[in-house]
Amino acid sequence: MNESRGQGGHEGLVHAVSGRPLEVEKRIVLCADDYGMSAGVSDAVIQLGRQRVLNATSAMVLAPRWPEDARRLAELRGSLDVGLHLDWTSAFAQTAGHGMALGAAMRRALLGGFDKRAAQGEIERQLDAFEAAWAAPPDHIDGHQHVQQFAGIRQALIEVLARRYGAQSPWLRVSRPAGQRLGLKSKIISALGANALTAASGRAGVPVSQALSGIYGFDAKAGLYARHMAQWLAEAPDGAVLMCHPSTEAEPGDEIGPARVRELEFLASPAFADQLQVAGIRLTRGSEVF
Repeated sequence: MNESRGQGGHEGLVHAVSGRPLEVEKRIVLCADDYGMSAGVSDAVIQLGRQRVLNATSAMVLAPRWPEDARRLAELRGSLDVGLHLDWTSAFAQTAGHGMALGAAMRRALLGGFDKRAAQGEIERQLDAFEAAWAAPPDHIDGHQHVQQFAGIRQALIEVLARRYGAQSPWLRVSRPAGQRLGLKSKIISALGANALTAASGRAGVPVSQALSGIYGFDAKAGLYARHMAQWLAEAPDGAVLMCHPSTEAEPGDEIGPARVRELEFLASPAFADQLQVAGIRLTRGSEVF
């Protein structure tokens, strides 16, 4: 097959016979958040991992289920990245004594930031809990409700990673939303430290992802979630992380429980596989990209 190339990288590639643009493969990391939060969430991650749909999951190590669920996840060791879902805002974090509601955490981040020394201690404790159950360092670190980039926490995190892992640091997820049409939620997430975390990581030599997709209001019906996904896949740049929150059941008290079930139904379906093919997406582990 002959090809014609434009001036910029892959741009301008066309099929020599049909004259139509060629699809250029993009690498996307599909990461399921909240592993260990509940039986339904952990079951969904195991299911999608067995289907080779997921590339990563992030664990809530303050959840009482984590040691047990880490053993369950061992069957997928090596086939997906397993990371730490750093937690300051869940009920588990509040029970542990350092947590608070998301609104309070956002206010603290904006009004001076978290105490760095205290944050370092908490990050070390969560890393210790992760490694005790998983018997290995995390492949990556992100944050429940994006706290990994809040002021005070992000500086503490970078220093802990540099001291603890040196040149072998896990990659960090930067919550910088991808896409052209960013809603208010996306803009707030980014404003709470995406640029600052990227800059600090670069100075310390800590690898990071550059774009985050999968942000929505968790109110989408099944068909709308599929349309969201098609847009995310089309707009996400190469190497983006696409977060998801699947579960086999809606847990009482989980305000996004119904959305979790809808996400699992779609991600496990042939329709999602079709979307990946149409968009020219190759799902890959972040540890192979960053």
